[in-house]
Amino acid sequence: MITGGFLDKASRRSLIALARDGSAAHRHARRANALVLLDEGLSCSAVARVLLLDDDTIRTWHRLYQEDGIAGLTRFGYEGSACQLSEAQQEKLAAWVTATLPRSTREVGAWLERECGISYQGRSGVIALLHRLGFEHRRPTPLACRLDVPKQKAFIAAYENRLNNLAADEVVLFADAVHPVHAARPTGCWAPKHVPVAIAQTSGRQGLNIHGAIDLETGRTLMHEALHVDADSTIRLLSAIEQRYLGRRIHLYVDNARYHHARRVREWLAERGQRIKLHFVPAYCPHLNPIERLWGVMHKHVTHNRCHANFSTFVSEILTFLRVKVPEKWSTFADQISDNFRVIQPEKFRVIR
Repeated sequence: MITGGFLDKASRRSLIALARDGSAAHRHARRANALVLLDEGLSCSAVARVLLLDDDTIRTWHRLYQEDGIAGLTRFGYEGSACQLSEAQQEKLAAWVTATLPRSTREVGAWLERECGISYQGRSGVIALLHRLGFEHRRPTPLACRLDVPKQKAFIAAYENRLNNLAADEVVLFADAVHPVHAARPTGCWAPKHVPVAIAQTSGRQGLNIHGAIDLETGRTLMHEALHVDADSTIRLLSAIEQRYLGRRIHLYVDNARYHHARRVREWLAERGQRIKLHFVPAYCPHLNPIERLWGVMHKHVTHNRCHANFSTFVSEILTFLRVKVPEKWSTFADQISDNFRVIQPEKFRVIR
């Protein structure tokens, strides 16, 4: 806690003059103003509210003044508050972060205190330091262990060629299965700083099996509930697709799940005269099946930070979103559920093991 009355008369006059000096840099005057207010007995939180800042910044300014007087307040090694580390220490920190990829500012702060003898009072200072050194907090991209780059390129080339030469009586769809569980998915949100935020959870873990398909040209979907996702559910979906697109040749892109390769499915397709042609996405490449993106959008709108009181309500919300809202508002969702395919090359990533 910072107690008021820590300034002598000369220092107080100097700081007031700096705060009132219209020719001084605004950030210098603001720091001087903060010190004067602290000297008058205002708390760090009160001063922070007045100046629209955070408590840690006010404490840092007070410490800088205690260490170096007015010179400490007016010295800026970088934009923002002065850096406490020497050039050599910054290089050492950058090398350590690059090598270890720490997951939290707490780890970084502990390293700074242990290796450099410097203690940061809050997360904001550590975050600002890491940003200055060219680091950002990011989530690693999940990377399949057996991605085949040539197969990805060949698939994309064949797909684009098919679209460029698609006849008037042909249509392209993407199919997959999804298994949402009746549970809220907590995700980040903006909320009042001092208000704890929680989300209610359901007592059960009932799940819903959906075998579905989407037409990226129109946004129309076919979504079938299934007791089990298997060859039977695949045939029911294929039959519904065939009925919807009567008289048209259908190119259906699917993953390599066993039920898509099932003998019964192959026999059913042969009986229908091959009006539906299955095309298989390369193994371990969900990024090449746009319906996977649809599942992500579904969770964002239906399960993220949303608790459904009972399973029947949950099922209704899921199916209404997939069957009704997506086709009706396709212009809104089209960019999120698109076929802008890319090749993922593992060698371009630093893989964490």
